[in-house]
Formats: sequence, structure tokens, C-alpha cells
Amino acid sequence: MKLETLSIRIGREVEPDAGDVAPAIHLSTTYERDADGEFSRGYSYTRADNPTRKALEQCIAALEGGVDATAYSSGSAASLAVFSLLRPGDHVVAPVESYHGTAKQLRDILGPMGVRYTFANMTSIDAVRAALTAQTRLVWAETPSNPMLNISDIGAITALAHERGAIVCCDNTFATPVWQRPFEFGADLVMHSSTKFFGGHSDVMGGAVITREGGQRAAQLRDYQGTAGSVPSAFDAWLIRRSLTTLSCRVRTQSESAARIAEFLSRHPNVERAFYPGLDSHPGHTLARKQMKGGFGAMLSFCVRGGRAEAFAIAARMKYFTRATSLGGVESLVEHRASIEGPHSVTPESLLRLSIGLEHADDLIGDLDQALA
Repeated sequence: MKLETLSIRIGREVEPDAGDVAPAIHLSTTYERDADGEFSRGYSYTRADNPTRKALEQCIAALEGGVDATAYSSGSAASLAVFSLLRPGDHVVAPVESYHGTAKQLRDILGPMGVRYTFANMTSIDAVRAALTAQTRLVWAETPSNPMLNISDIGAITALAHERGAIVCCDNTFATPVWQRPFEFGADLVMHSSTKFFGGHSDVMGGAVITREGGQRAAQLRDYQGTAGSVPSAFDAWLIRRSLTTLSCRVRTQSESAARIAEFLSRHPNVERAFYPGLDSHPGHTLARKQMKGGFGAMLSFCVRGGRAEAFAIAARMKYFTRATSLGGVESLVEHRASIEGPHSVTPESLLRLSIGLEHADDLIGDLDQALA
């Protein structure tokens, strides 16, 4: 099945009893035991498993081409689930330009627990090679990166990591499986903030980790999910599963608009630089064409001429972009990233990040034009 068919058919079967075409929401927190004490129907307690959550996990695994998926209450909970595979003394290589929440987990949670980490320039294979040590157990990749849309070579990074006995997890939130499937390039795990494009409507929070293979690693993540308890509610799982049915058409339309907007910004006299992997001028454009099959996503950033004050002023003049954190929803958003990321930010103060929604591209371009003027 193609991705569009998978998003409709996997984990969305007709209900056998009533014949519901739309999936039911299983709200029960507990389940009846058999007379002999067993759970022959497969469910005992909703923290351990839930039919609605299982349907979501099956669909996400299929979309990424993985064997298994575990769903969590947020993207941060999903990344922490991956980090739970590490032990004191282990070493992680992560991007200098990481999502700031992921970097904060490494600094503030994993570091004090004895896990060492190195932030490296993941666009440089030589830099990744230099960062690897005999204790490296995980390489974390984020491509395209947040917020400067840098591209990392998943295949080359994976080959290096596997030579050292490390695994690779790729944050695929920006690209989505519509444009990029990291397992095809050898990655071991894929992570998503389901709050973003998977949910797609800015009304539900979630996260997911997908495994390329089953076995011990998948079992560890499943055990962590139930033990830590950071699972989505049945209603949240249902909302995300419902939204996945339109994932492909949303992302394709949003990406088409993003490509037009990036071209406009790259030529505007008041824009110092536009960051979008679909632009020929982007340093990772050739690699992006190889990894991202047919599109370059709905996220882009640009640096205005001036500094922090001018960036805030331009964002304030926008009418069709909402000034808000997050991304991937049907409405377009603008955000000054450096002020969100805190003291460790490597983002330029003149940079604004755009999440392109489903408004007409002509209206969004017109809005940017008047704001920049």
C-alpha cells in the first residue's frame, strides 16, 4: 500500500460489533479478567495498552516502514524514551543545532545521571566521526534541523555509528514520512513529535518512537512506556489517528506553499538569507533531493536585515501568521526562535521561523511582503 492508503487503512478497521466506519474511542482505564485470572482479550490496564492507542501505533509504524511504534504523551516524552535506553557511562552524539528541548534533556536530565554527550556539526561527516568515542551508544540526528533547516546525511551517519556499535535515532518531525523515511537509509529508530504534523490542528499533544526491527530494543521501549506511564489519553490517541488520514494531502499542500514562499523570501531585498532545503542556494539541497523524496517540507526560516528588534517588528506586522510556538498545524505561524531557545541557542537573533499552514500561498506572500516593507 502507498502512504496515503496506509494512513486510511491501518489501525482503522470497521468495528466488528456495530459496523462503525469511524473508529470508536476506548476510554476504559481497566479491563475485565477471565474467570481463571487471565486476560485473553489482550488488555489489562490502559497504561500498559489500550485499543485506541494500539491503532495509532500500528498506523505510525506502517507510515514510517517500521516494525513497532510506541506512542507517548508528548514529543519530549518520546525523546526521553529513546534516552532511557542509555546507561551511566554511555555517550551520545547530538546536533549542535538540536531542538532546544532535546538538548535540555541531555544537559539537565541525562548528564547528571552519568550519560555523557557531545554536540557536533551534523552536516559534517568529519565532525561526526571526530565526536564518536568507544563509549558512544547513540547518535541523534535531526534533519531538516530546527530552525535553520540544515540537512544531515542519514546514510553516512548511520554507517559511521554502526561501525562503532552505536545506534541512530532520527527526529523526522519536520520532514514527516510523506517526504522522508529514515529507515531506508539505515536508521534504527525514528522519533516524532506527534503534536506537529501528525496532529496537524494545534489541538492535541503527543509523541512516538518507531523501531526498524523488533526484538530487545522494541521490548525495552514498550516496557519503558508502561513503566514511566507517559502515555497519551485514549482521546488524544484517537485525535492523532484521525488526523493521520489527511497527513499526506495536508503536508503536500503546505509544502507547495512553503516552496513558493521560500523563493519569494530568497529574492526580497529586506531578507538577508532564506533557509529552505528546496532552494538551489541551500548548501544541503543536493543531499535533500536524495533523502527527501519529492518535497522539502512546510518549514522555513529567514534572517531579516537588522537584528532582534527588527525581527520582532516584522512579526508584529504580519496579519495571516499567528505569533506562536509550535508548527505543523493548518494555520501559519511565525516565531522568533532565539528568544524561545534560551542561553544555549545558536540561532541568529534576526531569524524568524515560519510554519506554513493551509491558507492560500498568494495571501501569505502578500502578508510577508507588506510586513517586510
